[in-house]
This record gives sequence, structure tokens and C-alpha cells, in this order.
Amino acid sequence: MPEPDRTAQTHHATARLSVEGVRLQRGTTTVFDGLDLRLDEPRIGLIGDNGAGKTSLFRLLCGLDMPQRGRVLLDGIELHAARAQRPGQVGLMFQNPDDQIIFPTVEEELALGLRPLGLSKRDAIAQARTLLAQRDLAEWAPRAVAGLSQGQRQQVCWLSLLIAAPRVLLLDEPFASLDLPGQARLARDIAAAPQQVLVSTHVLDHVRSFGRVLWLERGRLRADGPGHEVCAAYEADVARRLQASD
Repeated sequence: MPEPDRTAQTHHATARLSVEGVRLQRGTTTVFDGLDLRLDEPRIGLIGDNGAGKTSLFRLLCGLDMPQRGRVLLDGIELHAARAQRPGQVGLMFQNPDDQIIFPTVEEELALGLRPLGLSKRDAIAQARTLLAQRDLAEWAPRAVAGLSQGQRQQVCWLSLLIAAPRVLLLDEPFASLDLPGQARLARDIAAAPQQVLVSTHVLDHVRSFGRVLWLERGRLRADGPGHEVCAAYEADVARRLQASD
């Protein structure tokens, strides 16, 4: 997959994220209590019912939420210290693109990810235009984000992550707003990305082939193993629950 010139700076080594004894409380709700995870595979899927803790886990892994107890580590260093030493190591793609997009035009939004590298606004926008042109989307550059469809805005969020090139990509329900061609393109991009990618999704076919999938249930790890096994177990559990409710 072609990318701008700065792609050569992308880290290809898989990051080592870990969660140690984490407790996360929101008001009176306990999201996690003593959660332990080691996340060092290049592709990891995250599945489970709504409210299982998938988004909360991603927010912990990128530093948006802080645990009341326990630690989140990146390469053995506490996450916030690791980010202070080297910013932009973990990137999150939100479920709702409107929660992520800041700038009014596509080229400005993509250029935002390059500014921490010290590029001028002109150079950052030039690289954003290059990426769009390489993907046959050159006409998107000056377009107002507000005029794009939900699926197109989701694509903008993905391209923003690609151009910023963090070591870890956290994708929260990235297929939800995409049509079938868009899902296929994103699945291809995920397969080609040199970074570690964690995908939270209800569309199980997109993570079924992953070497590792985590099944969260009410903030606890219900299953952890090869994608085809964990997805099949989750599907069977859903079928049993539906049958019991009839």
C-alpha cells in the first residue's frame, strides 16, 4: 500500500502493551477489577456484547482513561511516561468519526497527524495531498468534512491514523459505517499495515482469521485464543442465550 515519504519512519517492531491488575471505576460502575493482559501479537481482535468493556480498554491503552489501580505499560514503561518520551506511539480510531475529526477540510485533518513531527503546515498538507492522490482520492483534499457521508468520514479517520503512523493502531468498530467495498479496502489496509493493530468489532469475519482474539464479558476476559475458536465460541454463546430467551 503506497504511503507518503515519511512512512520509512514507521516502527515495524510489534509494541508490547500490557495491563497489570487494572481497576477502572466510573461513578458507581466498576468497568474492570484486576484485569491482566499482555498484548504483543501483531493482530489482535476484541469482541463481546455492548457494554463488555471494549471501548474502555482502548481508552486505557491510549491514555485517555487512567485506572484507579494497576498499571498500563508500553514496552515495560508506564504508558504516560512512554508517551512523554516519544509522543504519538498509540493511536485510537473512535467509533464515531465526529468524536475524532477536528478540522473543517480533509487535507487539514490529515495534516494534523504530521504537525507533531515539526513539519510546517504547508509541508504537512502537501503530504496529506500525496496520500490522498495515491489512493485515488485527490479530489477529497479541499472538501469540507461536514459534506462527507458517515462512511467517508470514517475513511478520513483511518487515513489520519495512517499518515500519523503510530506504532499501535486501536480501531474501535471501524467497519460499522462502511459499505462492502469500504470494508474490503479497510481489511486490506489492516492486513498490510506494518504496525500492531487491535480491532474491536461486532463483524466477526474481520477478526476470525487473527491469531489472537479476546472475548470480553462484563469487564472480564471470557476467552483468549485463536480467532476462529474464540469467534465460534462467542457465536455459540449468543445462540444459546437467544434460545433460552424464546
